[in-house]
Amino acid sequence: MTEDYLARIGTLIREARRHQGMTQNELADLLGTSQSAVVRIEQGKQNLSLEMLSRIGENLDSEFVSLGTSGPQHLRIEGGTKLQGSIDVKTSKNAAVALLCASLLNKGRTTLRNIARIEEVNRILEVLSSIGVRTRWLPDSSDLEIIPPAQLDLAAMDQDAARRTRTIIMFFGPLLHEFDSFELPYAGGCDLGSRTIEPHMTALRHFGLNVEATTGQYHARVNLGDGPTRAIVLTERGDTVTENALMAAARHDGQTIIRNASPNYMVQDLCFYLQKLGVEIEGIGTTTLTVRGKSVIDVDVEYSPSEDPIEAMSLLAAAVVTKSEITIRRVPVEFLEIELALLSEMGMQYDLSEEYCSANGETRLVDLTTRPGPLKAPIDKIHPMPFPGLNIDNLPFFALIAASAQGRTMIHDWVYENRAIYLTELTKVGAKVQLLDPHRVLIDGPTRWRAAEVICPPALRPGVVVLIAMLAAPGTSVLRNVYVINRGYEDLAQRLNALGATVETFRDI
Repeated sequence: MTEDYLARIGTLIREARRHQGMTQNELADLLGTSQSAVVRIEQGKQNLSLEMLSRIGENLDSEFVSLGTSGPQHLRIEGGTKLQGSIDVKTSKNAAVALLCASLLNKGRTTLRNIARIEEVNRILEVLSSIGVRTRWLPDSSDLEIIPPAQLDLAAMDQDAARRTRTIIMFFGPLLHEFDSFELPYAGGCDLGSRTIEPHMTALRHFGLNVEATTGQYHARVNLGDGPTRAIVLTERGDTVTENALMAAARHDGQTIIRNASPNYMVQDLCFYLQKLGVEIEGIGTTTLTVRGKSVIDVDVEYSPSEDPIEAMSLLAAAVVTKSEITIRRVPVEFLEIELALLSEMGMQYDLSEEYCSANGETRLVDLTTRPGPLKAPIDKIHPMPFPGLNIDNLPFFALIAASAQGRTMIHDWVYENRAIYLTELTKVGAKVQLLDPHRVLIDGPTRWRAAEVICPPALRPGVVVLIAMLAAPGTSVLRNVYVINRGYEDLAQRLNALGATVETFRDI
């Protein structure tokens, strides 16, 4: 290594150590070396082996050396094998991102327990770190510690990371209490067609927020005033809209009533967290929330988000299409009851354990064991509705299940402009999918799945749907560029392999 490279690597190591709040002595202990050696490393005066760089990176949760990872990640699937065994549902992706945004409301330390280590979380952590928030994964765990600075530095925001996640729009609610004016980059995320943020703006105008959109940026101006003078009626019962309104209300020193609120799982998790911050909330789980906020929140809190019903549905779909008997543990049954009722109508049989409680002390869980058997198409079309209806994110999995059932099923995805179109990708692995219009498809089953090479759709759930179909297709399939799947699922390939699947991660050389 040249002295220039050593100096640059030393600087990276020093910054990563400081970001983790670690002393040179503490890092030396983890590495089994001396403090003086760490000093030399950070000064660029110590030769380093790849093995030592890897160890340093592991202890600082930073990747200094990456071998063969320059291109996109792909999956190679050997399909046609039945799954078996048990698998735990991970905690909710959508709850995690809401809680990360809500941590900006708190001047104290927030510790989130058992957070999913997914790309969506990584993008938000990059944004938070860039504006001065100290975040670190606690040793040997998936627990995340978040400590805000005295003043956020929005001018230093990592624009690239922010543009890769739609979650950035949930910064409006917390930030309007911190700044008279600020800017945020346009929201990204899945490519699901045009999604306006106007419902967010309609809700947040009650708190004095006005936003002007220019090329690539939202320009926000805030005039807090006295806050809402009447009930806020959301123009759509959206999850993120409700969360933004809740976060704005959390630091409004008065009462806020939110009507037509989403009572969905991630909203409930946000409410339980806000209650730990001292915010009073009535009506959790209903469409009317009454919030009594606090102008200053400065408490040290811990919170454990509940399990992800969409991941549970993903695993359930995998069992159906591979005709497998597996046990899916820690299923948040309250948020899957409509889905399970519909599957029962289609002929599916399953066993449920007695209910028990999630680590948040609120969410009802069960263990679900699938029983393979023939399915028939439902009489009526399948379409999503706001909770407690069939979850919008679960609809694509019913397209997959319909392809395994006898008869014709109509899937009506009225929410998104493009997502139904992505379901036609299932034709590449053998399904009979007829696109009627951008929102409706007809699916005829059962399907003789066949192996194929497919570029992953640019939307999370359709991407996972294609992956699951490949599990059922005999032979070798390839799913290319799976970043979008990694946005919402942690170690999905490895976890499927633990059930007997054969899914290999690889990159082009």
